[in-house]
Amino acid sequence: MAAGATDFERLGGEPGVRAIIEDFTARVFGDVMIGFLFEGKPKARITEMEIRFASAHLGAGTPYSGRSIAHAHRASPILGGHFLRRRRILAQTLADHGVPDDIAARWLAHEEGLKGDVLGEGVDPESCDHEVVAERLGPRLGGLLAGGAGSGRGEPEEGP
Repeated sequence: MAAGATDFERLGGEPGVRAIIEDFTARVFGDVMIGFLFEGKPKARITEMEIRFASAHLGAGTPYSGRSIAHAHRASPILGGHFLRRRRILAQTLADHGVPDDIAARWLAHEEGLKGDVLGEGVDPESCDHEVVAERLGPRLGGLLAGGAGSGRGEPEEGP
């Protein structure tokens, strides 16, 4: 590998990044803790957008042209724990693919920098602020988070 190679080049270019992201999205979609966030979502499209996004921040030389991270995630009920779980899956995927430590550290730091955009303004990324998320998402959640989260399994509490 030539001196001064980008992270994108060091990972094998598009085929290398594609292999990592395809594995990562498969893990995220199938994860018992956060997979529900992806139910009914177009896996192939999300995978392609993740490849484009990762390629851009890894130095491919092509800018990411998709929706902003904040816009793409604003309708999803993502909480701090969901963000951290996704980050953990990414870290494990990078390790399993033998991504060099310096690249993995930069990639994970880049992801960490997106936390505020993913969680939305006013949401403490380290907590599960159900009231703030319910206010942000409004009627899309059918009131499941507002005033009590039921059993914690997405079931509303039975009232009088």
